Amino acid sequence: MYWVAALFDDETEQLIKNLWNELREESISFYADEIKNGRPHITLASYKEIDKQQFIEGMKEFYNDKEEVKICFNTVGSFLNYGTLFFSPTVSTELLDLHASHYEFFKEDTPAANDVYVPGEWIPHCTLANKLTEEELAVAFQYCLKKNDLIKGVIKEIALIQLAEVDEGQIEAPVVYSIPLKKAGNKHG
Repeated sequence: MYWVAALFDDETEQLIKNLWNELREESISFYADEIKNGRPHITLASYKEIDKQQFIEGMKEFYNDKEEVKICFNTVGSFLNYGTLFFSPTVSTELLDLHASHYEFFKEDTPAANDVYVPGEWIPHCTLANKLTEEELAVAFQYCLKKNDLIKGVIKEIALIQLAEVDEGQIEAPVVYSIPLKKAGNKHG
């Protein structure tokens, strides 16, 4: 399985990693340990199978002139019946355009795409904790509400991540390719 992930600036990434570590230290969630090489991100797309090299070439072409996207995480949320806690960003026009244009460009790969990420179904989010019981979810939710203010950052790069189960309960999620986005107003370099 593959993810196309929007990765953040260093400060935003570190703030979220710190929260993952705090949740682990408080024995609330061990999400930080569940995904080896995991990085905070917003998943733009998920595919069961792709031609990896062809997809990377497509990423080089498509994302070559795309600009960074400002993000503001101002919501803590949860998916029903999944035990997942996440930060949700303000859904800006720039974020929606980046997402929709990805699917338009890679439309030939759409049959292999996970339906929950396609335009019209997608809920942009950055996972904080996963596989929690109702009680754990309530504790994690309260902890995150008390711990954090708005997080303002930037989507700085787009990565292709290949998922593989390493051990029972642990997934490896290495970046197999990434491309930096251009600073706003700097489309040509």
